[in-house]
Amino acid sequence: MSFIPDFNPPSKEPANALWFIFDRGRLLVKIQDDSCSIPKTSDLKPYQTDLLHKQYLGTLDGRPCYAAESAGDNQKGKDLKSRDLRALFGKLDENLIWIAGRANQLVNWNQTHLYCGGCGQLTENKTDERAKICPQCSLTNYPRLSPAIIVAVLKNDKILLGRNKRFKLPFYSVLAGFVEPGETLEQCVKREIREEVAIAVKNIRYFGSQPWPFPNSLMIAFTAEYDDGEIRIDGSEIIDAAWFAKDNLPNIPPRISIARQLIDWFIQNH
Repeated sequence: MSFIPDFNPPSKEPANALWFIFDRGRLLVKIQDDSCSIPKTSDLKPYQTDLLHKQYLGTLDGRPCYAAESAGDNQKGKDLKSRDLRALFGKLDENLIWIAGRANQLVNWNQTHLYCGGCGQLTENKTDERAKICPQCSLTNYPRLSPAIIVAVLKNDKILLGRNKRFKLPFYSVLAGFVEPGETLEQCVKREIREEVAIAVKNIRYFGSQPWPFPNSLMIAFTAEYDDGEIRIDGSEIIDAAWFAKDNLPNIPPRISIARQLIDWFIQNH
């Protein structure tokens, strides 16, 4: 599948468009037997679905894609149900998951930027780029991204994994945290590791990145080496942390996440 992002919709709304519709953070999907799919324009007609704040996303293999908010009860039909996006990992094609994530970010951005933060005027969509502009004071807002680092810390043949108290499932993962104003990514890596488990790291290297639309993070992944200190968990975010060998790993995140990619990299290379 090939997705081409765009913000300029076709002049006429196509009949075969895919609709990524969110209702209070949950994605509306078509369920038939045990399979899930993204509803098409024709799937929505029998339910007389009211949609708010439509946004054009681009094309998937030439098929137009739209994001929208639900304005009514979309669960009247037996085939259309709303589901938490994380619950659809492994049930929807991964390309659809990431387009849905993009849609979720844009829906959330629209909800929080309907009015100008400077003067309170109702905002408008810009015509030459994806942004909202205030017609009164010209304040322009772009879709929000919150950069966060995520890092695999290695000590000889072991990897540092911790369990965050916010995890809904009982798994361990590499450590992560949001970048603060005025901070480089490398400084953020050192600070977050020090704050969460009280150790120092060195030899920080870039690994990759991944959008994480819950609701608007951009995960920037690194590897690093242990330098000094003993593990002392902060107790507020991390409730357990330890060094793990690759043949003795605890429950770890799903393969779709860059956290799992870091752990798989460790397994393959150590």
